[in-house]
Amino acid sequence: MRLTRMTAIAALSCAAALTFTGTAVADTPSPGAGDSSAGPTRAGTGFRDAPAVPPGQPATASASSGDYLYWAFPVDAGQRATMKAKVTLPESSARHGEATWRIDVYDGLRRRQPCMYGMQSRVAAQDAESVELSCTVRTVHSLADPWSDHPLPGSYYLRLTVTDAPEKDLGLPVRAQVEATTKDVGGAHAVDGALSTPLVPGASAEDGKDEKDDGEPSPSATRQTASATVEPEDGWSSGWWSDRWVWTVAGGVLTLLFGLGGYRLARGPARPSRIPPGA
Repeated sequence: MRLTRMTAIAALSCAAALTFTGTAVADTPSPGAGDSSAGPTRAGTGFRDAPAVPPGQPATASASSGDYLYWAFPVDAGQRATMKAKVTLPESSARHGEATWRIDVYDGLRRRQPCMYGMQSRVAAQDAESVELSCTVRTVHSLADPWSDHPLPGSYYLRLTVTDAPEKDLGLPVRAQVEATTKDVGGAHAVDGALSTPLVPGASAEDGKDEKDDGEPSPSATRQTASATVEPEDGWSSGWWSDRWVWTVAGGVLTLLFGLGGYRLARGPARPSRIPPGA
C-alpha cells in the first residue's frame, strides 16, 4: 500500500513538472507590431545616439538614401531575436537604377553578429516601391568565454543603409520602419553562470565607475545612458534559472519510478504462495 502511494505521488509530480516544462519552453513572441504605443520616430547616426526601441514595437525614421541609420533593442539570455526593416523608396521617376539595401546587427560589444537566416541584403529594382529585409541572430547566452563570439545579453544595434546605388540617387528621401521580435527558446541553449551587468550603454555609470567627485553622474555618462537603455518587458533575467532545472527534476522522478518498479519485479510477491491465507 505504501509503495502504491509513493508511486502515485511520484507520477503526479512528474506530470506537473512536464506540464510546467511545456509552458516554459514554448515560444513566447514579443508583443505584436499592432501595439498602440508609438515607437521612436528618428534613427541614430551611430552607436552612441541610437534610440532605444522595446521589442515588438515598430520604429520609424525619415532619412536620405546613403545615410547610416541605427536603432537599439534589448535582447536577454535565452532569447532569439529577429530584426526586420522596411524601406519606402522614392518615386521611380526620381531614381536612376537599382539599389542594394542591407541591415547589420551588432551586440553590446559592437561585434557584428551573423544572421542564422533571413534576407539581410536585397536589391531594389528601379520601379520598386519598397524593400524589406530581415535578420535572425543566434540565441543569446547568459555567459560566454572571452575568446568566443557568442552573443551576450544587452543592447543589440540594427544598422540600415544602402550599400550600392547610383551616385545621383544618394540623398533622395526615404522612409524606414524597423522592428525587433524576440522569443524564448528554452534551456537547450542555457549555460552555467551569468554576466554581472547586461551589455548596455551607461552600465559603468550605474555601477559608479563614471561619476563626479560629488557622487553625481557625469554629463557624458548621462547622455550615454539615455541614448539606448531599455529593458525587456519582464526585466533582465538573473541567469541562474532555466527549464533545465525542470527537466532535471522530471528525470529524477522518472528514475525513482523505474527504480521502484524494478524493485517490485525483482522482489516478487510479498507473500509466498505456499503459505495459506490467514496463517
